[in-house]
Amino acid sequence: MQAVWMILSSFLFASMGVCVKFASAHFNSAELVFYRGLIGIAFMAAYAHARGTPLATRVPAMHAWRSVVGVVALSAWFYAIAHLPLATAMTLNYMSSVWIACFLVGGALMSAGVKAGERRDGPPLASSAPSGGSELREARSVGAKTASQGPLVLAILASFGGVVLLLRPSMDQDQTFAGLIGLLSGLGAAFAYMQVMALSRLGEPETRTVFYFAVGTAVAGALGMVLMGVSPWDWQQALWLPPLGILASLGQLAMTKAYSMSENHGGTLMVANLQYSGIVFAALYSLILFGDNIPLMGWAGMALIIVSAVAATALRARAAPDAPAEEH
Repeated sequence: MQAVWMILSSFLFASMGVCVKFASAHFNSAELVFYRGLIGIAFMAAYAHARGTPLATRVPAMHAWRSVVGVVALSAWFYAIAHLPLATAMTLNYMSSVWIACFLVGGALMSAGVKAGERRDGPPLASSAPSGGSELREARSVGAKTASQGPLVLAILASFGGVVLLLRPSMDQDQTFAGLIGLLSGLGAAFAYMQVMALSRLGEPETRTVFYFAVGTAVAGALGMVLMGVSPWDWQQALWLPPLGILASLGQLAMTKAYSMSENHGGTLMVANLQYSGIVFAALYSLILFGDNIPLMGWAGMALIIVSAVAATALRARAAPDAPAEEH
């Protein structure tokens, strides 16, 4: 059943992307962010009340920082959806797992290097082994640490190879800037995930985290509207706005439900990999609703990113099996 919840979540997020795509023709990115947040506030407040979850928090500063990071990622994602084929924008956003893997590899190698440096600079240990032998063991330890990260590094490199293939058609259509913004959305989503992870470790319920993110989104969108202006109101086109916020909230709740049903490490890993079904739904929407012409090179890039992201998720989970679920 948890697989069904995750696939449903991916479908809801892809459907939200459709709403963003249609609405972006009539509203700027700041307006879309504002209405997504405003509707999310109402939806999540009602949901929290129904669940009996109090919205008062002991860590407002952490929620504020998580909202800042999340709003940057969300704004970049909405911009990419407006200017790229939906499948391309969705795929670049799902690069968050790869970026997290990059942080994991970098952190592991830096930690190994620092520990080796501390041992070299510290007082000599009482040992019959000569200093040269100790340094050799330290070098081998760092080398072993690097080698153990080898498969994850290969998965990361493969995913960026997929990015090159995916963005090449966009470059040919003068969409390079939008492609880079889409890549930024995935990086921002990775930072947002780490903030959610920190909040969950402090005992903050997911409902409260999502609610305060909606508040931050509405505030940031309102500030953006002051700078970017407000588009002429058209009630017919505004009908895309309510489902945008509702689908985003439902997608988040379905994802939370899927992860909460995981009883072991294997279940969590399965759910994490099923989230990439969202790219499949987005690709179908691109072809059926928007008639996007994605060449073979673009499809190959998407496939390479999905495969390498799944591999990176599996390898990362093996290195940190107790890490909580990712959030979109």
